[in-house]
Amino acid sequence: MSNLYADPHRQLQQQFGTEALADTLEATIVATEFSTAQAAFIEAQNMFFLSSLDPQGRPTVSYKGGATGFVKVLDDKTLLFPLYDGNGMFYSAGNMQMHTQVGLLFIDFQTPNRLRVQGTAELLDSGAEMQLYPGAKLVTRVVLDQAWVNCSRYVHKLTPTSPSPYVPDATGSAPVAMWKRIDGLQPLLSENDQQAVAALGTITAEAYAAKLAAGEQPNALGRRLHHRQRVGEVNHRA
Repeated sequence: MSNLYADPHRQLQQQFGTEALADTLEATIVATEFSTAQAAFIEAQNMFFLSSLDPQGRPTVSYKGGATGFVKVLDDKTLLFPLYDGNGMFYSAGNMQMHTQVGLLFIDFQTPNRLRVQGTAELLDSGAEMQLYPGAKLVTRVVLDQAWVNCSRYVHKLTPTSPSPYVPDATGSAPVAMWKRIDGLQPLLSENDQQAVAALGTITAEAYAAKLAAGEQPNALGRRLHHRQRVGEVNHRA
């Protein structure tokens, strides 16, 4: 009996004559533990796609990026990844609170290669896991249900140019998001972000759209300001 396929899958497999192939693939490549090679592949990536279910049970997908190795495989059943500062919706995080089943798709566009991961997610806001990710708002622990290598024939081979400058550094410092500088949004921001925007200056929505289209990156001042604010927070709490 299959742990992967249901009647609709079987009907399509029978329609296209792939039932025997599908059974062989499930028996040979679908695993309930991470292999050493799969763990190394995951930790070599700097991005993945996260699938979660929204309040209506609809699937939704988000992109998650960080420094290479930001997804950590703790053992053959468990991985961690951080949730960094976003747009304040906490959409994926809220989804995972309601529906703990998630899907992760890791793609290496240089090789190319890809790996599917299905698992059960838990959000963490304290403890040793949070210490692994300076600058993270939350950390997600995923316990593996199933993982398997996917055919990569249609993955376009791409060459990376530069990592995102918004990824928090070792101290948790990161530039303020450019969209937070759009004039009128500042009252909705945290006090720290308001201070950073005040130092950098606001921009119009039209200017933001133009910068976004041009692929402009934040300047180093934003990161330095954020770092000083974080140091001030620590000193204040101390």
